[in-house]
Amino acid sequence: MLPFIRDSFSLSYTKAGILVSAFTFTYGIAQLPGGWLSDHLGPHRLITIGISGMALCGLIIGLSTNYIMLVVFLILMGIMGGGYHPSASPLISSAVDEKVRGRVLGIHQVGGTGSFFLAPLVAVAIARVIGWRGSFLSISVPTLAYGLVFLMLLNRWGFTETPTKDESDKKASMDEGKGQISRLLPVMILAVCVQIFIYSAISFIPLYVVDHFGGSKEAAAVILSIAHSAGIWAGPLAGYLSDRIGKIPIVLFTGIIAGPFIYLLNHASLGVSISAILLLLGMTQYMSMPVTEAYVISHAPKKNRSTLLGVYYCASRGGPGLLAPVMGYLIDHYSFSTAYLFAGAVMGIIGVICTVIILLAREWKR
Repeated sequence: MLPFIRDSFSLSYTKAGILVSAFTFTYGIAQLPGGWLSDHLGPHRLITIGISGMALCGLIIGLSTNYIMLVVFLILMGIMGGGYHPSASPLISSAVDEKVRGRVLGIHQVGGTGSFFLAPLVAVAIARVIGWRGSFLSISVPTLAYGLVFLMLLNRWGFTETPTKDESDKKASMDEGKGQISRLLPVMILAVCVQIFIYSAISFIPLYVVDHFGGSKEAAAVILSIAHSAGIWAGPLAGYLSDRIGKIPIVLFTGIIAGPFIYLLNHASLGVSISAILLLLGMTQYMSMPVTEAYVISHAPKKNRSTLLGVYYCASRGGPGLLAPVMGYLIDHYSFSTAYLFAGAVMGIIGVICTVIILLAREWKR
């Protein structure tokens, strides 16, 4: 919706970046208390708040009359959604054997990424008829209702308690005191940076298509959906491969290729080439997510698991909120090319450094 909202409020690229940050930064920060609240209130309640609470904010965003109101309720939307991942991923992981944890988390990812794929198409189709506010209003109403229905289903299925401890708890407990957290750190940093830099780059694609290539707003939405369509198959594929060959090879693969793929956006043209590059970026992002979650859950010390998951979700979901305004500033004062060169180069350097550290630590064998 960025091109529609930008035109409605006459926004600069920097202000458009702030809109992205208003949600993503607070969404990330909210992951930290989200894990703690999940342990004390129950994951089913946090999941419900994550779905219905965000939908309620979406309703109010649809009624926004000025830029400040829009920013405020995007911030509240981020806060509402912060408890979902710290609740859902451990809940799912506790219900399955560790040998299939990667592929199960990959399947869980399909729902979210499927909505990323469909939402731009549906939202633009609605916006063409009743405007961008109408898109927020009409999509939020059924989502709000579904959150309440889902709470009843979770209660019926028995998912109303905190996740039970599984065999991986025993393994992680045996590893405590052996530098486990220090070995997790470079893996988490690499995975977090993949999410931050790719998400920030993709966030400006609708404006890139409209302003740089002269494409239509509808074309921008379709092209954006191509990136997120990768999550429908890349997550399950990565989860399956990680269960077979290990999680670290997947993490290293995505960390190395992320930077070059972002840079390739500078050499894209409207049509097949930008679609192919966005599909590769989406593949990289969505391959990294379930594998990293499975790795942290499987290897973090039991007493620090929720904290580390909260840190990972906080950084990976909230980090784009810090980078997006920087990229908006670079676009405002220089060009899209400069912004994508910056993002690709920094991600490439981080990828190389973290990969070397992980290989030297022989963590790739785990």
